[in-house]
Amino acid sequence: MKVILLQDVQGTGKKGDIKEVKDGYARNCLIAKKLAVEATPQNINLLEGQKASAQHKIDVEIANAKSIAEKLEGKTVKIVTKGGAGGKLFGSITGKDISLQLKKQFGLDVDKRKLALQTDIKTFGAFGVEAKLYSGVSAKFTVLVEEEN
Repeated sequence: MKVILLQDVQGTGKKGDIKEVKDGYARNCLIAKKLAVEATPQNINLLEGQKASAQHKIDVEIANAKSIAEKLEGKTVKIVTKGGAGGKLFGSITGKDISLQLKKQFGLDVDKRKLALQTDIKTFGAFGVEAKLYSGVSAKFTVLVEEEN
């Protein structure tokens, strides 16, 4: 009997696979535990539609990441903050701070978890930052930290 797996089944296959299994195993185990459904033409069409939808969603995410990367590449984000003696900051500049400034200065919505800081920003100056927007899509930019007057 042909079945479409709804979840990963160890020893049988991955979610979304169409597999030929023995009738008893299909009826008594896979279908009974809702791990699979019978591979009817209607169910196969539904599976293909779901795969196409998932691929479209991935394509849209990649396109969005590439457009943000183009706008962000080589830019300089200016952050003005208070500091103490010796060129040290009160606290440090975090990914959250950089993300907020990207939104304010360039209108780009970049998640703070996607920002890879090369070092902790605890002093004034220029620092390189890489935004890893999607698998294989990244942009490098500079963060310029200046003292508030």
